[in-house]
Amino acid sequence: MTVTQVSFPGIFGDTVFAINPVAISAFGLEIRWYGLIICIGIILTVMNVIRVGKREGLTTDDVLDYALWVVPCGIIGARAYYVLTSLSEYKSFLEAIAIWNGGLAIYGGIIGGAIAALAVSLAKKIRFVKIADAIGASIFIGQMIGRWGNFCNGEAYGSLSGIDFLGKFIETPSLADSYPLRMVVHSASSYGVEVVHPTFLYESLWNLLGFIIVAVFYKKKKFDGQIILSYLGWYGFGRFFIEGLRTDSLYLGNTGIRISQLLALLTFIFAVAITVIMLARTKKEALDEGEYESQFGVRAEEATTEAEKEISAEITENTTDTNNTTEETTNGTDN
Repeated sequence: MTVTQVSFPGIFGDTVFAINPVAISAFGLEIRWYGLIICIGIILTVMNVIRVGKREGLTTDDVLDYALWVVPCGIIGARAYYVLTSLSEYKSFLEAIAIWNGGLAIYGGIIGGAIAALAVSLAKKIRFVKIADAIGASIFIGQMIGRWGNFCNGEAYGSLSGIDFLGKFIETPSLADSYPLRMVVHSASSYGVEVVHPTFLYESLWNLLGFIIVAVFYKKKKFDGQIILSYLGWYGFGRFFIEGLRTDSLYLGNTGIRISQLLALLTFIFAVAITVIMLARTKKEALDEGEYESQFGVRAEEATTEAEKEISAEITENTTDTNNTTEETTNGTDN
């Protein structure tokens, strides 16, 4: 069992914190903080999806049906992504599935969860963007909490010497003695083994801020799918820079390019581009609707109804005239 000792000199002075990755140990079994924290994050995320899903017309049963598939598929996807991009680290199948030791990649989780959500949407005949928006507003919670699992495992730290931009490393001024958020990782043999960026903390705070922003503006969304796009754009933008600091990144072969950093950039570009296109389309539809209303005095969506009313009125009028004529003729014959 490896106990990680860390300190935050810029905040807590010389106080050293001993982080034991094992939460409970009994009868030869170990329950790690990483697994517990991930489970807590998932539960709170699902609870928020239930809350937000009501705005999208989703019932609690609908959300639970999604959760039964999205959660396990997301975990499988997250683990598969991590293992497939670092196969040399695993010598057996048991090692490959030991997620309690760490090793989940969020982008794999997004891919796996999205596939499951799409499948459930097709089966239940629910628009995919409805559940996607509810998840997009909630997944920040799981990621915000889950990063503290990395802290307990003694992982997901970053170098203070510079930042990487898709294979191009840019050195930065030394921050080891002055940066207020610096974290010192200790060992039993020496003091101050490594001074690092607490990148797990950066990402946790970035997700917290994203959650707050999305929660505030959710009701003002202009089109279905805007919230999930906001999540992808916000997280992708932050992850691009944070990933450039990390010392445990997964790389794309021998290219020197960090896989998650590349995906973060691509998802950010994709989210921004689609959002701009959809906002422009929504604005155009609103302008067309306003122009129609100014000309005809009705909203565009009411046009069909108004036209039907006019046709119905004409039919009623013609029927009445015909009945009157028939009645007059009949009366004339009787006389």
